[in-house]
This record gives sequence, structure tokens and C-alpha cells, in this order.
Amino acid sequence: MLMKALRGIYILAVLVGRERTVKVGSLGTIQFKNGLYAYVGSAQNNLEKRLERHFKKMAKRRFWHIDYLLAEDDVSVVKAFFKEAGKPEECVTAQSLAKFGFPVKGFGCSDCKCESHLFMLENQSQLENICFKLGFKPFTLSRQ
Repeated sequence: MLMKALRGIYILAVLVGRERTVKVGSLGTIQFKNGLYAYVGSAQNNLEKRLERHFKKMAKRRFWHIDYLLAEDDVSVVKAFFKEAGKPEECVTAQSLAKFGFPVKGFGCSDCKCESHLFMLENQSQLENICFKLGFKPFTLSRQ
């Protein structure tokens, strides 16, 4: 599925394999318990490249809060969901996830008034159900 022209928002399912403390840019030090987290982001220019970047475990410039977390050992993106939508939908989605998950205060929302764009959830099936109800589709990495 070629998605190069897509603009939209996405949700990453992020697995933190063991409890850890992470320095997250200007947010400071945050304690992450092991478990599943859902991160809401926006890519209004080339959604596929943004998602592929999040899946890659390599040295990269830490630009977004999520980059600091994903750079850690035992932390990885296990699944991603997307939908074509404008930037305002990012906050609407974060507010929906807040009803089901525990927010990591201030994470991923330095450009809006949301409490967080990262939430700890019970399990992957809970996240998948929420994503499908909100109109998201699973993202599959293109193999080249």
C-alpha cells in the first residue's frame, strides 16, 4: 500500500519492556513502568516516512518527545494505526484515549493544551478496539 502522499494522524503502540527512567528533552526525567503505551502523533506531510522513522531502531536526532523514549533499550513500536485527518484530530484522538489510559503528563503535547499524547493502556487488544472505533487502520511497513 503506497501512502507517500498521505497526511494524517497516527497512534503508535509502544512496548516498554522494563521499568526505566528517561530524560525527555525539556520535560525532564520521567519514570516509565513496563507495559503498553499509546502515543498520538500527527504527520501533515508524508505520513508513511514518519511512521517508518518511528519503527527504526537507529541513531537519529531526537526531535519529538517520543524519540527520547524510543531510543531506549527494551522500548519498541509494536504496531501503528493511522487515518487521514487534519492536525486538530490529533488532540481529539488524545482526548479519546485519555478516557481509557493513564496519561504521561506533558508528553507529546508541547504545541497544544492537552494533558498528554502518551497513555499507558491495559493491553494491545484494548488499544486495537479503541483505534478501530475511532476510524484508524493498521499501518504496515512497506518492504523494499
